[in-house]
Amino acid sequence: MTSLWKTDVAPPVATPFEPGRRHDVIVVGAGLTGLATALELVRGGMDVAVVERGGIGELASGSNTGKISLLQGTTLSALRRHHPASLVRAYVEANRDGFEWTTRAADELGVPTTVRTAVTHAESAAGVRAVTDEYRAAREAGLDVRLATADELAAGPVRMATAVVLDQQRAIDPMSLLTALAGAFVAAGGRLHLSTAVRRVRVLPRPRIETEHGSLFATDIVLATGTPFTDRGLYFAKTSAARSVCVSFDLVGDVPDDMYLSADDPTRSVRTVTAADGAGAASDRAPQLIVGGAGHPVGRASSERELAEELVAWARDTLPVGTETHRWSAQDYTSHNLVPFIGVMPRTLGRVRFATGYAKWGLTNAPAAALRIASELHGERRRDRPSWMTVIGTRLTVPADLARGAAENAKAGTEAARGWAGALGRSTPVARPAEGTGTVAGKHGRPVGVSTVDGETRAVSAICPHLGGVLEWNDLECTWDCPLHASRFTPAGERIEGPASTGLRRLR
Repeated sequence: MTSLWKTDVAPPVATPFEPGRRHDVIVVGAGLTGLATALELVRGGMDVAVVERGGIGELASGSNTGKISLLQGTTLSALRRHHPASLVRAYVEANRDGFEWTTRAADELGVPTTVRTAVTHAESAAGVRAVTDEYRAAREAGLDVRLATADELAAGPVRMATAVVLDQQRAIDPMSLLTALAGAFVAAGGRLHLSTAVRRVRVLPRPRIETEHGSLFATDIVLATGTPFTDRGLYFAKTSAARSVCVSFDLVGDVPDDMYLSADDPTRSVRTVTAADGAGAASDRAPQLIVGGAGHPVGRASSERELAEELVAWARDTLPVGTETHRWSAQDYTSHNLVPFIGVMPRTLGRVRFATGYAKWGLTNAPAAALRIASELHGERRRDRPSWMTVIGTRLTVPADLARGAAENAKAGTEAARGWAGALGRSTPVARPAEGTGTVAGKHGRPVGVSTVDGETRAVSAICPHLGGVLEWNDLECTWDCPLHASRFTPAGERIEGPASTGLRRLR
């Protein structure tokens, strides 16, 4: 499970950790949000440290499809369905500024991109209606979209009855961008601490983070961690999380270099990786084709591996692909009103900021969030900021948003009850699981997770330390996933991501 983008990437040189050191700003997370925010701040004269549990682009930022686009599937029509046109325009303007930041940074740092046409297409009657709605919403919001011509529809890699297209978008190798941003941040005087897990964030008596290597202090803290790992504001209950799969293949035929995304269900994403804009340029491989899909709520699939195999089978039946080269997954968070959360976290005395809820479009939403956070920390006056920052910051909750949130939280409650009932229906000891598998059983009234990975059998508490959900085994990635609020853990119980702030108790 290694991303195509994470091959042949030289890691940046990290900075020695100095316990007790004080900074103007500490940024937790070295994905695109964190690195863009940190670079903006350090170039503005601030003393900034970035602290990351793993490496650069460890999670979603280094595992996406590399599409930089303002045409984002059917996002705009979904927003417009229940919200005013002004909010949709503000969302587009935010993403436009994010698009310009990302492409400008890539050009400045020598990271190659290619100009592409983004295509949202459909074949079914329901999909055609969705594409039509997206075209209208995008035009209303100021995007220069158009409907595909008959020749464009016929030339596509899949059958398309209609499509909305947006020219002059970009494709990129996201890990090359992230590595360049990290290097630029350190060169500008920033401090980069990798392989340093943050255990707690404190505001009183002084803002600080507590890590496995000691504490760091700051005037302000930014959580750029996909979703906040602190429960202030209850954002775990205001977003939903999903995982999706990407598979790259050697391309053995002709596919247009447009970036395709289906409006039909199941969603399929297709893009080429050419010698000009990605990992294919760093190796002797033939041009690649990335296929994305297999989306599912975290911890709620009967078999993640089966979903991935269905995606691979679809690609082989539909596209001119050869050898599979890489397979990977990513996790994305969507707010219940479909607008990202960006700003000050409640009950932190204004000292902690965060961003989450990009709904799979982080290459434009993340730098937009960084621009807003940096603007606030630099002390810019509200009237001097782009208007979208105020519009998006003033959240409008409508009945449809409340209904979506209520439905998601009801599902979490159902999963909690089902998980406990299922775990206690089987008692330990259980047979040693086969390689790559895991099972949950009850011991003294408590769920235990037992798995075998790389020949090693481990047992951990199968209770999520966040809110007590019973974990499910992810048979594609060999992880323990929480079906309530999407925290994830290694077979040994180490925290990977999600709102949980600690790992699992190791039993053997």
